[in-house]
Amino acid sequence: MSTKPDAVADQPEEAEDSVAAATQTLAEGGSVVRLKQRLPRPRGENGRFIQIAPEPLPEEAILPEDRFLDREMSWLQFNERVLQLASDPTVPLLERARFLAIFASNLDEFFMVRVAGLKRRITAGIATPSASGLEPREVLDEISEGAHELMGVHARVYQRHIRPALEDEGITLLRPNELTDADREHLDGLFREVIYPVLTPLAVDPAHPFPYISGLSLNLAVLLINPKTEREHFARVKVPPLLPRLIRLPDTPGADTLYDARFVTLEDVISEHLHHLFPGMEVHEHFTFRVTRNEDLEVEEDDAENILTALEKELTRRRFGPPVRLEVADEMDEHVLDLLVRELGVHAKEVYRLPEPLDLRGLNIVADLDRSELRWPAFGSMTHPDLAPVERAAAPDVFAAMRSGDVLLHHPYDSFSTSVQAFIEQAADDPQVLAIKQTLYRTSGDSPIIDALIEAAEAGKQVLAVVEIKARFDEQNNIVWARKLERAGVHVVYGMVGLKTHAKLCLVVRSEGESIRRYCHVGTGNYNPKTARLYEDLGLLTCDREVGEDLSRLFNQLSGMAPRSKFKRLLVAPRSVRTGLVERIDAVAEAARQGQQARIAIKVNSLVDEKIIDACYRASQAGAQVDIWVRGICSLRPDIEGLSEGVRVRSILGRFLEHSRIFLFEIEGEEPVCYIGSADMMHRNLDRRVEALVRVTDPRHIHTLTQLMDEGVSDDTSSWHLQGDGEWERHHLAPDGEPLSDLQSHLIAQYSKRRRKARRR
Repeated sequence: MSTKPDAVADQPEEAEDSVAAATQTLAEGGSVVRLKQRLPRPRGENGRFIQIAPEPLPEEAILPEDRFLDREMSWLQFNERVLQLASDPTVPLLERARFLAIFASNLDEFFMVRVAGLKRRITAGIATPSASGLEPREVLDEISEGAHELMGVHARVYQRHIRPALEDEGITLLRPNELTDADREHLDGLFREVIYPVLTPLAVDPAHPFPYISGLSLNLAVLLINPKTEREHFARVKVPPLLPRLIRLPDTPGADTLYDARFVTLEDVISEHLHHLFPGMEVHEHFTFRVTRNEDLEVEEDDAENILTALEKELTRRRFGPPVRLEVADEMDEHVLDLLVRELGVHAKEVYRLPEPLDLRGLNIVADLDRSELRWPAFGSMTHPDLAPVERAAAPDVFAAMRSGDVLLHHPYDSFSTSVQAFIEQAADDPQVLAIKQTLYRTSGDSPIIDALIEAAEAGKQVLAVVEIKARFDEQNNIVWARKLERAGVHVVYGMVGLKTHAKLCLVVRSEGESIRRYCHVGTGNYNPKTARLYEDLGLLTCDREVGEDLSRLFNQLSGMAPRSKFKRLLVAPRSVRTGLVERIDAVAEAARQGQQARIAIKVNSLVDEKIIDACYRASQAGAQVDIWVRGICSLRPDIEGLSEGVRVRSILGRFLEHSRIFLFEIEGEEPVCYIGSADMMHRNLDRRVEALVRVTDPRHIHTLTQLMDEGVSDDTSSWHLQGDGEWERHHLAPDGEPLSDLQSHLIAQYSKRRRKARRR
């Protein structure tokens, strides 16, 4: 195994040049992943070719077949934008390290779900050409080419840029040959006391079959020589996932180490002590490797008597999914690699040779260091002025504020704990509250919201929790706290068969005199106090009668039998979100066709649904302005002559994860129509999930959301622009070289100013 600090230098010259060129392109804001647009292939003679596309349009409105970008490549481009932030020297250093870890985590999930799902469909013979016209195996080839290039650049950014910059700040990740005698003595004791007892070396020979390699585990492939027989043997040592990946070394005595931090990887500590695991054998070579497996769950709900029990069983099967990616140290011997490829059953294209250390998710430990000068400036969320117009020690009366009018929340700028969390806690504590009904998709096990629901149930209130235990990769956590709620007397239901409940809703029923009043929250983000500090989201607190009636109907639909419910201010998937939005888009298109100024502005995480995209194309052809603000995937092609000249697509990534969804429709001479909610424009959201959008009616709030959309798509705001050929270009500098406005920094300043104004009132 190489002990050089820069293993990339040993790559073949051609590969080195390719990665260097890609890194330079990335640093300049260009795209490494190149989308290859191909026209859909004609139907074969056997007639079995089926194009995934919207229902046929009227003959006079036929749209070109190559109008959709490939969703998988678009996702890779999103992760490339994350990598560009890690490469940006204007981003604080520890945040750049965090973006490297986020890139790695994102790519893991992409392989576990998207790539694994595509491979599964191909194997089952049910994969069909994508909407972009690519055959399934062509998509896999495109993914492989793009992922190989991006992962190479990712490793190089760490080795050539982040690691040296960290060292300049006294933060070092040492290799074994860089350790001092004192370091080795410390690690010897740590190995004996903590690491050695949990290691399980597994040999491979006729008596010991090749061991199962669990998904995302980091492993050492060890070549051993028997000194008596001089025969070579292979063994595998798993790096314990429950121990810290990076081990912090003691400060060097006498050195100026007030802010210094020295680390060594867990796998390097193990590799330096392999002789303790194989006494009597000679450790010849060792290499790290890592396997990614299909970890998407398949629960046949129609056949499952109890979905909770069925999911628990499926979770035990998850770690046995087939492999979809093999990452190996770039210096791994070919015969060792051949053994792994053969035993794991992976294809050559699924092998990724990378410089060590593998799995840069471990950089989260570095990013968590307490070095404020290497982070974004400190930021604290503030209580929304409508909830607490003046500063006071007492908690805000959320119910009183809601009776005064709707409250539009914008997290993390508006505090989650003093708004949504306070709303639920106040409801649990209020003796006049009769019932609380809540959807829960992802939350933390120690969430104060869970505690509040338990407190309310124990106080005798009717409490309903619609728990989505199938929230991907949170299934086990959700099962734990769902059972905790059940034990406390909360009525826990798991949504509707065949549908995930993704809507973000809370309904509080309160007795007031001789009547009741319903208090509601409809949001775009999860009821999770931790992520609410990192995710940008919107929420509406309202006691409007129509919204209250809508939420009552929807919760009855989720917990009982009410399939024909009709709603007034809500659009609810899978029945009315797509159709409702298409109707609005078509209305804007018709107004533009009649010569009126008209505009559609949509902010989502992903835009893939063909019917929504085609409606936007028709609106653009009619003369409407269409602005799309998307964080991740976008299959729409802007700026195509005769199709989408009036479409702009922007993407913003930064300190906070842009997570809110906004749907704004403007027609000259009419009041704008605006919705916010949980739904992205994807098939799974619109067809296989319960989603809810609420119409915002307060003119002040519509103005706020319109301003937000205007700033998000403005040419004066730093963002990425999607081109008609499918490539993203970064626009973060003005023509004079000055940085363009950072939207999130601007909003921090804007909301701070609003709070100061409220204090003076």
